[in-house]
Amino acid sequence: MGDPAGIGPEITWKAWERLRGDGDKAFAVIAPPAVMRSVSRAEHPVAVIDSLSQAPDAFPDTLPILPIEGSRAVPGQPDTMHADAITGSISTAVRLALAGEAAAVVTNPIAKDVLYRAGFSFPGHTEYLGTLCEGVAPPYPPGPVMMLTAPDGERAPLRVALATIHIPLSETKSALTSDAVLSAARTLLGALRVDFGLEHPRLAVCGLNPHAGENGALGSEERDIIDPVCRLLRAEGHDVTDALPADTLFHAEARQTYDGVLAMYHDQGLIPVKTLDFHRGVNVTLGLPIVRTSPDHGTAFGIAGQGIARPDSLIEALRVAREIAHHRAG
Repeated sequence: MGDPAGIGPEITWKAWERLRGDGDKAFAVIAPPAVMRSVSRAEHPVAVIDSLSQAPDAFPDTLPILPIEGSRAVPGQPDTMHADAITGSISTAVRLALAGEAAAVVTNPIAKDVLYRAGFSFPGHTEYLGTLCEGVAPPYPPGPVMMLTAPDGERAPLRVALATIHIPLSETKSALTSDAVLSAARTLLGALRVDFGLEHPRLAVCGLNPHAGENGALGSEERDIIDPVCRLLRAEGHDVTDALPADTLFHAEARQTYDGVLAMYHDQGLIPVKTLDFHRGVNVTLGLPIVRTSPDHGTAFGIAGQGIARPDSLIEALRVAREIAHHRAG
């Protein structure tokens, strides 16, 4: 569901309108029915279902809703009173996916500040999902690792994973250990192989410093942390670069030389993805036993309730979720 005061309910309806003609693309929304009805038009029928197994039959004519407790929200006015419904929607979806009743989980945007004020103790979606999935092994080295992907015309999509995520930039240097880089790289390589069907994935690695440190003149992290990890991965048989300058890694010609990128911090990876295709970027959580994707945008409280939100990123998140689910099933 995401935050019910944001654009999540609206773009869910718009995604259903766009996809309802194809039964293979069926989804259900886990939400209080009042939330979805409050943003629907008269011609928007809903089907409150008891089980996800009912969703495919209902989907062509109605939006299937798997109900949870909660009340409608005022668009654009986030409120901590909805926190239990927001987190309950996520935890219910994860439970159903772990049980094999859902092929994937697609999460609408949440406002972390709203949840923090209600006592939410996780930095974000990614970390919360990792906790919900504890004790269940994924099909490749575990995460969670945050990856952003965006379409690139006729070329392969841009896929960028992050070695560090939701921390202040000032803390990145201390968080960037050899173990952290190695773990994220192994998770990303496993995901490229299992989730995206690439038998021999090529991984490019960003440096932390300008010019990838200039052999230590502009920083030592590449020499002391990142490059030794890259050498270890190559010794294991992986196709991995040494640390490369991030400012020359994302232009069109460079993107043809790799299948995925490991960035060292949040904005280093997200800015290129969102610049390439802002409206169809997708957030993917790698290294979980379930498939999870999300639109790569926020709750957009400022336009909630105006009917102008675009569903493109949610539709792309649904498409990527299906792609990964099919690869895992295969």
